[in-house]
Amino acid sequence: MSDAPRLSDDLNAESWVRRVPMFDLPGVAGAKASRFAKLVDVLGERDTHGRAGEPFGVFVPGRIELLGKHTDYAGGQSMTVATEQGFFVVAQPRNDAWISVLDVSSGENIRFEMLPDVTPPLGCWSNYPMTVGRRLARNFPGIRRGADIAFASDLPRAAGMSSSSALMVAVFLVLAEVNQLACRAEYRRNIRGKGDLAAYAGTIENGRGFASLEGDSGVGTLGGSEDQTAILCSEADRISLYSYCPVTLERRLPMSPDGVFVVGVSGVVAEKTGAAREKYNAASRSASMLLEMWRNATGREDPTLAAALHSAPDASDRLRGLLQTHSPSGIDAAALKTRLEHFVVENECVIPAAVAALAAGDLAAFGQAVDRSQYATEHLLANQVPETLFLAAEARRQGALAASAFGAGFGGSVWAMVERTRAAQFSAAWAAAYHKVFSRHAEVSRFFASGAGSAAFVVEMV
Repeated sequence: MSDAPRLSDDLNAESWVRRVPMFDLPGVAGAKASRFAKLVDVLGERDTHGRAGEPFGVFVPGRIELLGKHTDYAGGQSMTVATEQGFFVVAQPRNDAWISVLDVSSGENIRFEMLPDVTPPLGCWSNYPMTVGRRLARNFPGIRRGADIAFASDLPRAAGMSSSSALMVAVFLVLAEVNQLACRAEYRRNIRGKGDLAAYAGTIENGRGFASLEGDSGVGTLGGSEDQTAILCSEADRISLYSYCPVTLERRLPMSPDGVFVVGVSGVVAEKTGAAREKYNAASRSASMLLEMWRNATGREDPTLAAALHSAPDASDRLRGLLQTHSPSGIDAAALKTRLEHFVVENECVIPAAVAALAAGDLAAFGQAVDRSQYATEHLLANQVPETLFLAAEARRQGALAASAFGAGFGGSVWAMVERTRAAQFSAAWAAAYHKVFSRHAEVSRFFASGAGSAAFVVEMV
C-alpha cells in the first residue's frame, strides 16, 4: 500500500474508520485473526495476475435495531448496536479497474469493471457490490483501481440484521482504501465526519444523492441510513441513539456488563427483493406522502416528517386533520393515518421513554417501552409474520428483560435482552419452544448471543 493518506488515516478523526493489527483484534481476537488468515490463504491461491499491493482486511458487523422501526428515512431516531458477528473481508489492490468478489462459503465469484454505466442484476447478491462500484465510479471520476476481494460471514443472511448493507459497506471500504478516496477534494468537501460517511453509504444503497455527490438507482430499496450508521459509528458496549437526515449522534448509553442480546433468527427470509421490497418501499412512500401533504397545506419546507411533527406542538393533530379533509384522490387516507400513528408512537413516545428508562437503570420500564413498540409494529406498521410475533412473545414469557422483532419486517429476527449468566439456558429454551410450534423452520432458524459490538474497522495483516 502507498504511504499516501488513506481512508483510515487520522486526517480527521471523526471521518475515518480505525485500523487494527490482525493479532490485536477486539472481541475474540484469536478466532477473528484465524478467519482473516484463512481468507489471505484463499486469496493467495487464486489467480494473482493484475494485483499490485499488499493484502489488507476489513471487518464489518451487522446491527441490531433495538428501537426505531421505519423511522430513519423520515428523519426520526433509532436505538442500535453493532453485532459481534459480521463480514470478514480480505482484499488485494489491482493495477486496473476490475473487481472480483468471492464468497468463500458458497464458492460463488463475480467479476466486473468499475465503470459508471455498469448494470447490476436484480435479485442477486452481485447487485450489492456492483452498485457500490458503479456509484463510486460516477461520484469520483478517474478512480481506476479495483481489487480482488474474498469474504466469509458468520452473520445470518436475509435475517433483518443488515447483511446486505454490511456487504455494501465492506466493498465501499475496500475501494475507498485502494483508491485513497480520503485524499480527493470532492470526498473531503462532502464527507466531513462519521455521520456523513454513514449517510453517504446509505445513499449508495437507496440511490439518493448526497450533498454534491449525484445519486443513481441504488439497489431498489427506499431506506435510510440507520444500518450504515450502526455499522460505521457504533461503539463497543454502548447502545447508540441516532437521529437522521442528517445523521446525528444524540446519546450513547452504557450496555450493562451483566446483559447480552440473544437473537432468534426465525428462518423466514427477510429479503428486500420482489414483493417484500415493495411492501418495505410502501412504508417509505407513505411517510413521503404525509410530508408532501403537510408541505402543500402549510407552505412550509420541513425536510422530513419528523421535522414537520416537531415544528409545532399541535403538528400531529393538524396532520391528522389534513388526512380527513385534504387527502389526494386515489390515496387511502386510513392507511396514511395508520402510518402516521405508528411513526408518532415509535419516534415520539416509545424511544424517549426507553432512553429515559435505560438512563435511569430501570430495565422493567425499558421492557415496557419495547413491548409498546412491538405492539405498534404488529397493529399499526403491520410488517410481522406469525413466527416473529411468537418469538417476541415467547422471549418475554421465558423471562427476557425486553424483546422485539427488528429490521425491515415480513420475516427476519427477534432480539431479547437477558442476563449474561443465563444466556445459554435462555437461548436453548427459546429455541425449543419455537421449534415445537414452527418445526418446519428447525433446520434454518438460529439462536445466538451477541454483545454490543464495535464499528467496522480496517485490519492490518501484520
